[in-house]
Amino acid sequence: MSTRDESAAGDMAVSHGDRVVDYKTTINLPQTDFPMKADLAKREPAQLLRWEELRIYERMREVSRGRPPFVLHDGPPYANGVIHLGHALNKILKDIVVKSRTLDGRDAPYIPGWDCHGLPIELAVEKKHGRPGQKLDAAGFRAACRAFATAQVDAQRTDFKRLGVFGDWDRPYLTMDPRYEAQQIRALGKIIRNGHLYRGAKPVHWCIDCRSALAEAEVEYEDKTSRSIDVAFRVTDVADFARRTGIDAARLGGPVSVVIWTTTPWTLPANEAVAVNEAFRYVAVAVDRAGEREVLVLAAELQEASLERFGLVRQELLGEFGGRVLEGLKLRHPWLERDVPVILGEHVTLDAGTGAVHTAPAHGQEDYVVAARYELPVFNPVGPDGRFLAATPLVAGLKVAEADGVVVQQLEQSGALLHQRPLRHSYPHCWRHKTPLIFRATPQWFISMDQRGLREHALRDIKQVQWTPSWGEQRMTNMIATRPDWCISRQRIWGVPLALFVHKDSAALHPRTQELLQQVAARVEVAGIDAWFALDPAELLGSEAAQYDKLNDVMDVWADSGLSFECLAAMRSDFKAPVDLYLEGSDQHRGWFHSSLLMSEALYERAPYRGVLTHGFTVDDKGRKMSKSLGNGIEPQDIIRTLGADMLRLWIAATDYANEMSLSQEILKRLSDSYRRMRNTLRFLLGNLYDFEPQQALPVAELVALDRWAIARAHELQREIVSAYRDYAFHLIYQKVHNFCVVDLGGFYLDVLKDRLYTTPAGGRARRSAQTAMWHIAESMVRWLAPILSFTAEEFWRHLRGGRAESVFLTTWHNLPELPTDAIDWAALIALRGDVARELERLRIAGEIGGPLDAEVDIWCGPEQYPRLAALGAELRFLMITSEARVHELAGLTAAAAPAEAVPALEIEGGGVWIRVRASTQIKCVRCWHHRPDIGQSPEHPELCARCVGNLTLPGETRRYF
Repeated sequence: MSTRDESAAGDMAVSHGDRVVDYKTTINLPQTDFPMKADLAKREPAQLLRWEELRIYERMREVSRGRPPFVLHDGPPYANGVIHLGHALNKILKDIVVKSRTLDGRDAPYIPGWDCHGLPIELAVEKKHGRPGQKLDAAGFRAACRAFATAQVDAQRTDFKRLGVFGDWDRPYLTMDPRYEAQQIRALGKIIRNGHLYRGAKPVHWCIDCRSALAEAEVEYEDKTSRSIDVAFRVTDVADFARRTGIDAARLGGPVSVVIWTTTPWTLPANEAVAVNEAFRYVAVAVDRAGEREVLVLAAELQEASLERFGLVRQELLGEFGGRVLEGLKLRHPWLERDVPVILGEHVTLDAGTGAVHTAPAHGQEDYVVAARYELPVFNPVGPDGRFLAATPLVAGLKVAEADGVVVQQLEQSGALLHQRPLRHSYPHCWRHKTPLIFRATPQWFISMDQRGLREHALRDIKQVQWTPSWGEQRMTNMIATRPDWCISRQRIWGVPLALFVHKDSAALHPRTQELLQQVAARVEVAGIDAWFALDPAELLGSEAAQYDKLNDVMDVWADSGLSFECLAAMRSDFKAPVDLYLEGSDQHRGWFHSSLLMSEALYERAPYRGVLTHGFTVDDKGRKMSKSLGNGIEPQDIIRTLGADMLRLWIAATDYANEMSLSQEILKRLSDSYRRMRNTLRFLLGNLYDFEPQQALPVAELVALDRWAIARAHELQREIVSAYRDYAFHLIYQKVHNFCVVDLGGFYLDVLKDRLYTTPAGGRARRSAQTAMWHIAESMVRWLAPILSFTAEEFWRHLRGGRAESVFLTTWHNLPELPTDAIDWAALIALRGDVARELERLRIAGEIGGPLDAEVDIWCGPEQYPRLAALGAELRFLMITSEARVHELAGLTAAAAPAEAVPALEIEGGGVWIRVRASTQIKCVRCWHHRPDIGQSPEHPELCARCVGNLTLPGETRRYF
């Protein structure tokens, strides 16, 4: 009977004289309305409506009240654009975590959020309305930004819900919520009070297109072709050079120049010094340039490569000396009437160039740091639009890119240019515009990494966080250890204001800054950020207003999201930091994970999270980044429209998110096959539980041994699955459940079980034992799958019998019964069954049998194996799914003494077992299809075997093992 499917009972009507007996009515074939074809794309929307009507998220909160909390904090995506595959990946991973923790007996809320300020939204609004001041004033522009962000939130929310993601969608947190904005301003006050904020004119990454400073997380590195030039800075006092280096001045015989190398010619107008490294050795070499003798100062290690690059030949090595002797030496700017000093800097390397570096403090972080030690001026001749200021000699009004050519031409004319060539190298670009950035020193507001121990505290607390994958700890540590101070001011319109009053003369903050920030926050909480921008300073400062400037900068958008733990805690009673988990893409080590850590340390000297999980990015099956130009992109909407959201969820769970995640139509096809296998397993379980109620479950002690094995296997697997959920190892869960369906159930347990399910009496203990185990498996599996295949699990849940919660998501893991240790060696039996199956397949291919029940098997084994196999008695045939299985004891069994036609069992451990499979010569029972010698013994049922005759009425046959 085991080879039959649900419709294979065939015609069992048998004529006994004038009486016709239809034995098909005595067979317990599966019955279920759970469809074989998933048709997810069509069925899922109806399930979404049921969840809406049930108010599933609110109900989950109700049933979870009082449990230990588990809080996953949602990193807010930008409210800008249609969701893409990366969005779907991120939200579904979060949903799997939240649902699994709820099933695990935790109170796991999920409050989705959106990042609503910042440049992406400004740029979208600019496309329609132009820059502020063109069609809209600043207030109107902010109103347009708010309207745009609101529309984007609504659209993205609909798409996220379609993925089957549960959350407080009616009450998300929005960074443009006036309550959020107000709390952000209050947090600024705490940061100031804790001593972390200062104002400085440090060089920052500046995007000409954005016309704003950028945060580290907004910078991408791409290849760029620059002009690489070597420039001679002429020594103003040759005698001083001779004294410093110990070279006889008479031997010099001509001008002396220190040669610098740079890839940014446009920064030379801002040059304030030339840096050398005191740890390096330098040489003075005489060369012939255009018929005139000149002495060039170069790093000793780089002299040969440099001279070859210049196309010059060394005439004489005049001397060698350490870099320190050059400190303070005066050099003449190549075309400006300005003398600049030689300074010492550790940032000078021997990787390339000449060993001397042109230093423009306004245009480089390292330049700025070394110049500060020498108290050099920070002169920035470049405006916010990337053009040189009108008073800048030579390049006034030019864009920085245009200035390169003009500067090189000037250097050629003055004779200062030694060499130029194009150089392809990695260079910082704006992550939005994909255009090269410049370093530009402007008055900005910074959070200091060191003046109050922010870096030290962050590095300390990184070690206390659980990082998944573990390499995240080192990555974050490296970033925090080397990052510069955080520039949090932006020259934009749409953002939370740096609501500060700065003294016009001293540049000091108002002495009542803490009080003023509280007053501003109270106004913003009512009227939003426009309350600040529209504020007349006299309303708060009175007669002092004329002495102070009202700052119009806004905070870096990473400060907005970085303070989400603080603002949300102030707005919601069901949220408290530090939270259990942050979960985002691996780029957020320099983004949200980073900014949140620094903000939390600045406020409370602790990390905002106990755990951080990062996932990789989506690529095609060849490992290429998905893009429209390559035509390899797959949109989540397309997958949902054709295959359903559960298929997308299954791909995400089945793929190891620690690496790049490959997706293609072929991968989806393979997963569809896996999904069907799991769904068909669920359908089989339901089909054979159609007449079973949970109260009919038998006690463990009364179960057939095979059913106890199945429950024990489910128990073991549930421990592994729950552990994997807790460890966020979702791909292991997919592998384990799929393997359970294919190998343990489909390949063994359910296959063996069919005869007992179909042929024993419907209410008999043999069948009820099987149904008891299947019920436990079904109740367990639906919960294992629910966080991943949410739509399918809920559909399955509705078909299960017995009183139950309205949704699987309102329950916890199924309580499987504890089982006593079983003396049966199941591993050996399963291995032996595999050996028999191999021989059965050989006979089937040879045409000797049609199916396993057409065969009988003999097993020979030694004394050590015989007791455990013989103990199974006549029931061994049910394990092998053959019509007969006999065990024979044979001492000293060897290949030479093996019975005729017997073959060794290869899979069973220890060997010493031989098997022979032959076609049965007995008659076939029309009801169970077993070939038995006792067919015809019953006059009433001459076509049936004795077992089937007994199974036509209760109590039916007794099974102990199978």
